[in-house]
Amino acid sequence: MPKQKTHSGAKKRFRVTRNGKVLVARKNRAHLLEKKPSTRKRRLAGPTEITGGAAKNVKRLLNQ
Repeated sequence: MPKQKTHSGAKKRFRVTRNGKVLVARKNRAHLLEKKPSTRKRRLAGPTEITGGAAKNVKRLLNQ
């Protein structure tokens, strides 16, 4: 039986830490940044953790 393939879209968007947490970049940070306040842009800067059933689905797509 052939190996399972990693979902190409998922591997570009998500990252799994050593402890098994799923991290993803926040939305609303790609374009139209001129009209958004600096505080909002800073809040959206870092990655955020995905929890619950969504994290389980992402790990399945990444073959973790």
